[in-house]
Amino acid sequence: MLWPHEGRLDRLVDELGQLGITKVRSFAWRDRDDPDAGGSEIHADEIFSRWVAAGLPVEHRTSSIGNATLLPRSYDSIQRGGRFDVFARVASREVIRRQPADTAIVEIWNGVPWFSPLWRARAAVVWMHHVHGSMWDDAIRKPFNHLGRVLEAKIAPRLYRNASIVTLSDSSRVEIEAIGIPPSSIAVVPPGVSDRFQPDEARRAHNPHVVIVGRLAPVKRMPQVVRSLAAVRGQLPTLTVEIVGEGVARQELQTWIDANDASSWVSLAGRVDDAALVRAYQRAWFVVSGSHAEGWGMSLTEGAACGCPSVATDIAGHRGAVDPAVSGILVSDVDAIGQAVVDLVNDPALLEKLRGGAISHAANFGWDAVAAAQLGVLLDRARR
Repeated sequence: MLWPHEGRLDRLVDELGQLGITKVRSFAWRDRDDPDAGGSEIHADEIFSRWVAAGLPVEHRTSSIGNATLLPRSYDSIQRGGRFDVFARVASREVIRRQPADTAIVEIWNGVPWFSPLWRARAAVVWMHHVHGSMWDDAIRKPFNHLGRVLEAKIAPRLYRNASIVTLSDSSRVEIEAIGIPPSSIAVVPPGVSDRFQPDEARRAHNPHVVIVGRLAPVKRMPQVVRSLAAVRGQLPTLTVEIVGEGVARQELQTWIDANDASSWVSLAGRVDDAALVRAYQRAWFVVSGSHAEGWGMSLTEGAACGCPSVATDIAGHRGAVDPAVSGILVSDVDAIGQAVVDLVNDPALLEKLRGGAISHAANFGWDAVAAAQLGVLLDRARR
C-alpha cells in the first residue's frame, strides 16, 4: 500500500503550486449524479472534494445524464456528450490542443481509455480501478465486447507503459501488470471509508439478515446471489435479504421475487440516501457481494465499518477489501455464498470475532489519507 503522504494534504498542494501547477482537470465516464454511479464515482467525489478544500481547484468532465439535477459539490462539473461518443470527443480534442502548463490531468480509465499519454500534459495520472476482462460481455453486445477487450488489454497498454497509474488493491495491480503495464508504473492506494459508517448493535436484526449493496448490473451477479441464498433457506428459515441499489438487473430480480413468492424475505430498497445506507449496514449480519470483477468492493469496507462481516467472491479487489478470517470470508464461486452464510450463522463465536475484526479492518482506510496519497502520486509525476 502507498501511504507516504498521509496527513499532509495542504503541504502537498503548496508543493504542487511551487512547481507551477495550480489546478486539475479530470475525465471520467460518469459523474456521481448518474443513475448508474457506483464506487468509482464516489471515489472521485471524495478525493476531489478534499483537494478543493485544501486549495486545489478541480474541473471534472464526464458524459451527460440529460436534465438531471446536479448534487451540490465544491468542484466544477461539466457533463457533455453521450455514453460512448464522449470518449472520442474528448480524446480527439485534447490530443491536438495545447495543454495549460498550470494544469494537471487525472484520467479515470473505466474500461475505455481517454488516451491521456498522447495529450502532452505536463503532469498526468491515471486511476484504473481494475481490468474489465470478462465484464465486457456483460456491458455491451457482440462484436463490440471483443473490441473493448482488445482495446483495453492489447492496444491501450502500449501507450500507457510510461504513465503513472494508480489502482485500489494489490490484486488489481497484478491484473494491470498482466496486460502489459510495468510494475514501476503502478501505485496502490486503497479507497477510504466515510466516518458516517459506524456500528450500532441496537439496530442489528434479531434474525440472520443479509444486505447487498451496489449497482444492479450483470457484473454484480445479484440474481445469482439471491438464488444461492434461497437454496439454503431450509437451513435458515428466518433469513432475510435487503438489496440496495438501482440498475438494469432490477426487473430480473423483481421477476424472480414474484415467481418464487419471495417478497416476505427479499426486498428491493432501490437507491437510498446516505443515512438509510448506514442503517442498512447496521441492520445486517453480513454484507454480501457475488461480483466477478471489482477494483475494491467499497460496500464490503463500508459494511465492515458498521460491524458487518463480508461474505464475497474470491476475486481481485475483494482480496483487499476483505481480510480473510478477520473481517469476513471469500468463497470460490457465487453459488457457495449461501452455504457460507449458513456456516457462519451456526458458529456464533466466529461470527462475533469477525464483527470485531471487520471494524478494526475498516479503521485502516480514511478518505483524508487517500486524498493525500493520490495527490502525492500526482506531485511525484509533476516533479519528473
